[in-house]
Formats: sequence, C-alpha cells, structure tokens
Amino acid sequence: MPARSAHDDGGVSEHPRRDDTQLAAQWARVRGRLQSEVGDVEYRTWLRQMSLGGIDGDEVTVRLPTRFLRDWVRSHYSDRLSALWQAENRGIRRVDIRVGESATDAAGDAAPEPADLPPAPAAAAEPVPAGAAVPGERGAEAALDPRFTFDSFVVGKPNEFAYACARRVAEQPASVGFNPLFLYGGVGLGKTHLMHAVAWELSGHGEAPRHSRPASVAYMSAERFMYRFIAAIRSQATMEFKEQLRSVDVLMIDDLQFLIGKDATQEEFFHTFNALVDAGKQIVVSADKSPSDLSGLEDRVRTRLGCGMVADLHATTFELRISILGAKAARAGVAVPAKVIEFLAHKITSNVRELEGALNRLIAHANLFGRAITLESTQEVLHDILKAHDRRVTIEEIQKRVAEHWNIRLTDMASARRARTVARPRQVAMYLAKQLTSRSLPEIGRKFGNRDHTTVMHAVQRVSDLMAVDAGFAEDVELLRRMLES
Repeated sequence: MPARSAHDDGGVSEHPRRDDTQLAAQWARVRGRLQSEVGDVEYRTWLRQMSLGGIDGDEVTVRLPTRFLRDWVRSHYSDRLSALWQAENRGIRRVDIRVGESATDAAGDAAPEPADLPPAPAAAAEPVPAGAAVPGERGAEAALDPRFTFDSFVVGKPNEFAYACARRVAEQPASVGFNPLFLYGGVGLGKTHLMHAVAWELSGHGEAPRHSRPASVAYMSAERFMYRFIAAIRSQATMEFKEQLRSVDVLMIDDLQFLIGKDATQEEFFHTFNALVDAGKQIVVSADKSPSDLSGLEDRVRTRLGCGMVADLHATTFELRISILGAKAARAGVAVPAKVIEFLAHKITSNVRELEGALNRLIAHANLFGRAITLESTQEVLHDILKAHDRRVTIEEIQKRVAEHWNIRLTDMASARRARTVARPRQVAMYLAKQLTSRSLPEIGRKFGNRDHTTVMHAVQRVSDLMAVDAGFAEDVELLRRMLES
C-alpha cells in the first residue's frame, strides 16, 4: 500500500488543511485591522477574546466566551466585522457571533494565546447561608429589590459604560481590571439598581443564571457596615464579624461616602477589602463622587478603590428619560400618550427616582378614577411636583453659576456686549434656562437684557449644535446642569 503524505488522514486530502490555513490568515488580518481602527484599549476590553468558530457556505462564525461579550460585540462591532470579512473574502455574506469556544479550540488545535484566555476563577469559599452572611443581617437575598435587575435597567449614553462594567462583573467576578468595581454618580441615577442587578445574577437568581454554583453575596450600605462593626466591638464579637464578612464571595457596599470621618470603620473596611481581594473575591462599591474626589477618606483607601474599574453614571439626557418612562409605562401595562412622556421628561430632570415616582402617581390616579391619562390631567395631578421643580432652579441662579464658571461679570448676562468670551456663556445660560425652568422664551429673553425670543431660540440651537460636535464644551454644559440640579 502506498505511503500517505504527511497531511493524509484516512483518505482526506490536504486541501482542507490549506483552506484552514487561509481562513486563519484572513481572520488574523480582520482582527488586526479592527484593532488598529478601535485602538488597543477598546480592543483589549471587548474584542480580544474573540475566536474563529469556522465557516459554513457564505457564513463565518465568531465566538466569544460570555453572553455579555457576545451581545456587546453584536451591537457595537457586527457591521464592521462583516465589512472587514467581505473585504478579505468576497464569498462571506454574513458573520454569526455566538457564545462558546471555537471548533479549533475544542480540538486542541490553534488554541488562543494565554493573554486571550479569560482569567481562571479564583478558589471561593463555601456559600454563606442566608442569614449568616453578615452579622445581624438577614442575608443578601432579603436586602435585594426584585425590581432592580439588568433587564429592567434602561441603558443610554449616560450610563452605558457603568452598565457594561456591571454586566462584566456579574459574568466574570474578580476578573483582572474589574476588582473593585467603583460606581459613582448623583442621586437617583442607577447606582443602587446596578448593584442589586449584579447581586441577583451572582447569587443565582437572575433571569438566566450563568454560574455553576451561586455566589454568596453580602450587600449593605456603608452605614450598615459601620453599625454592625460597632455592634461587634460592643459585644466582643469582632473576630466573628471579620470571619463572616471575609468568607463571602462578593462584598457590595453602597454609599461609601458615609464612611468619611469614621476612621475606625474606614480601617476595618480597608483590611476587609485587602483580605477579600487577596483571596480572589469581588468587591463592588458605590458613592456619590469618584475615589479621588472623596476628600475625608484615608489616602490608602482612596488609592485601593481607584485601582480597579471606576465607572461614572452621568445625569440623564432627555432621550434616556423618554426611554425610562416608556419602559416603565410598558411594564405597568398602561397607555401613556407620547406628549405626556415628553412633557415629564422635559420637566423632571433631577433624577430617575423622582421621574418614576411622578409616573407611578399618574398611573395610580388614572387607575383609581378610571380616567385616561392626558396632558391636562398630568398637570393637575402633578402640580405640586412640577411647581417644586420650577422653584428649584431660577434663571438668576443659572446666570450666576454660568458667569462664575466662565469668569465673567454677572452684569454681562444682560449687557449688550457681543464679544465671544461673553456671548457664548450668555447663550449657555439661555440654553440652561430653557432646559431647567418652565419660563417661556419671551420671559427668558427679558431676563437677559430684554432680548427678543428669537435670540433665545438661536442661543438654544447654537448651544445644542456645539454640544454635538465639541465634547469638551458639552462636558462643561453638562457639568453646569448637574451642579444646578444638585
């Protein structure tokens, strides 16, 4: 019998091997071009763990290790992947992005480089029984709000990065670069919602549990942490407190700013933090400011908090408020006219809690009295909320804050000066007056030196256009809005 070639295997020709080599080379070029387009940081965060699943006719399969990464790549990079593949291979018409290992990985051939592999999970302690997770607590499950899941969190530009980080932690706790996860932002922007969602997923009670063994999760406010620590000292049970808290898989502390000025509690938190991180356990923390801005916390605590992933939840945009109200109305099964949703999204801009509370009140009123929701009934039912919100920000406050920010005189707001250094801040003040108050355009114009309402309209449009193309300018305006609403 004639000898088979080195590539011969049971009568299979060597052509598939050449095809595999060619496909691998095309895949390498696709990845390389994508990395050069998005940059190293973005590529390492979202795309490095892609692997080639294979090709079937005109469809190529790309695989990722988790559902979250798959969903993210599908929504953000799917079109670009398809275009790059078609540039490499005209026969490719579709890219299918799935969860799982590639066929070559499963066979032990052409496995990814070690840097492409997700970190191995750290050894975890046995789950702490509910009721014993934290001394005096009823356990993480009792403290969690069932409404606060990932599915009920409405994602938009102001919160998409924080949401993505929270999903990553829920799928791969204690992964490199995400421990600790530090969420910060103003009141009612979704920090607590995301923390509860992470806890639900890790404890095995999410919509689609991903973990073979539910993690033991200790979730509490910083205030609760302090009270339990003090109680343990008084009852001479500090060792029990330390052991029970450090035996959990995930520690979640909400509103960390409460520990400012509590030196002894800060020290205990610092040692607990170190013990858990060293043991490969996940820590998630929230606060109203970033670690570097939490003056009053010890430097060593702030440094440790900033060594993981820090994610900001920005103030909601008009579009995000529309989405939140629409989702809330849909879950309640109540028809809310679009003009009512737009009215609420425009009037109530301070935080999501107040926004949802107003909608809940409106829905309850409609159900109790059997009346349809209209713009007129909305203004009647929510008159006190709307009036209070109007009182919260005045045009005078806006003018003063904007003048201070750009270092101009307050009198320039109403002056006839047209220099750009004065005109631009004046336009911003008009824009914010339109966004944050219920004053009409003529009323706003009168506050700015009896200017015509068309001047105000032009200022609002000009600022909107500049924000769309100048990120630095948009950040200044958004910062002013948040300061005025806080």
